[in-house]
Amino acid sequence: MFKYGIDTLTLQLVNQITNGTLKAIINDEAKAKINSCRKKVETITKSDKVVYGINTGFGPLCDVQITVDETSLLQKNLLITHAVGVGENIDKQLSKIMMICKVHALCQGFSGVRLELIERIVYFIENGLLPTVPKQGSVGASGDLAPLSHLFLPLIGEGDFWINDEIFPAKEVLKQHNIIPLELQAKEGLGLINGTQFILAHTITGLLKMEYLLDLADVSGAMSIEGYKGSASPFRPELHQIRPFKGSIHVAERMRMLFDGSQNIASHENCERVQDPYSMRCIPQVHGASRNAFYHLLELAEIEMNSVTDNPIVLSETEAISGGNFHGQPLAMALDYCSIAASELGNIADRRCYLLIEGKYGLPRLLTKAGGLNSGFMIPQYTTAALVTENKSLCFPPSADSIPTSLGQEDHVSMGSISGRKLNQILENLEKILAIELMYAAQAMEFRRPNSFSKIIEKNHAIIRAKVDKLEDDRLLKDDIYNMIQLVKNEKLIVK
Repeated sequence: MFKYGIDTLTLQLVNQITNGTLKAIINDEAKAKINSCRKKVETITKSDKVVYGINTGFGPLCDVQITVDETSLLQKNLLITHAVGVGENIDKQLSKIMMICKVHALCQGFSGVRLELIERIVYFIENGLLPTVPKQGSVGASGDLAPLSHLFLPLIGEGDFWINDEIFPAKEVLKQHNIIPLELQAKEGLGLINGTQFILAHTITGLLKMEYLLDLADVSGAMSIEGYKGSASPFRPELHQIRPFKGSIHVAERMRMLFDGSQNIASHENCERVQDPYSMRCIPQVHGASRNAFYHLLELAEIEMNSVTDNPIVLSETEAISGGNFHGQPLAMALDYCSIAASELGNIADRRCYLLIEGKYGLPRLLTKAGGLNSGFMIPQYTTAALVTENKSLCFPPSADSIPTSLGQEDHVSMGSISGRKLNQILENLEKILAIELMYAAQAMEFRRPNSFSKIIEKNHAIIRAKVDKLEDDRLLKDDIYNMIQLVKNEKLIVK
């Protein structure tokens, strides 16, 4: 059982809470912190002290003081006026992750919202009431204002919910659950919509997907090397101990595991070939560099998961600091780094596809014995080439840009929401590229029989063959490619 605001959230824990295999609760310790901070806000509200967002307007209107009687309307107006996102709605699981991360932040006792409000969000999470949130509209500071506003509109009876795959007005859904919309009080609107949970949810989703794809890229690379009859010597530990990057060492170790017991590798140890092309022998260096980027983003994401990112931060009855914890730059820059890392995994995979259809070292051109009449595997590499270039175009770093907003009050923003969305787009393209490489590699391995391969590669070859037959004569490959993509998306291939 996970305790919001008390325990440390990790990538795997947030995934378990999201998919329902781990229950998360607000325990008495967290409740005490929430209630204590709420009392501080109430004291400030009744005092003459001017505190941003509690008894003032927002952004450039921070110099306008708000009376106690106007407080509730101010917080409601905040949610309504900031819910200006556009575009398609994000996946509903992203909405759920956003709520989980927001609850964990609010339960740490620095935001000043009521326990009742947090418990309402937990009710939404536990009962599958997932608000609709448009993809576009956040500049990543003051956090993800527009997406978070949409996410929490249902608290006040506005906005919409996903129910299964259909969208229903929040008012109707709340009525069915006998829930009365909340009337927001001092600081609560601001506590809800300030924060980086949109950026963070995309980061978490991207990391979970990338973790598997990093391992799968090693598998597809190993299968391509087997099909190409490439060398295993570039993966020897002695080579990587003298340039000890964490990612390179890990990938080289995995490659040795993937070749362990391979009769095919052993069959050509003393051949005349001196070295393989870079896309084969530099797998530890290239895949390893991508892993290093993954490690970096994972470290930052797990810090962010356990941080308070709204504003102001309430410290006492007399002190609330208006700072910049909502700024998305720490994640934005690393997301852009990871986008390049994911793109490069696809880039090098496409090159291996090309090598397999060149017709060298015992492989027939285009991986078909009946070339001319048959085009074999000529054309799927066009698709990988197109996807690689699309990924390259998505690698421009949004974090390098900033457009001032809020009449210049928010004069430097992170654009981290765009960075997060683009990473996930690149990863979706990478799934397709690796799916095609695996199809190529499985075909190339057919020409190395009767040689056998390692147990893990033999198992993966069998998994592929259960969905995609060996290509003898030309056929419609569309369905084969689709089946391969589904194997990758559903993580059916064995990577460890």
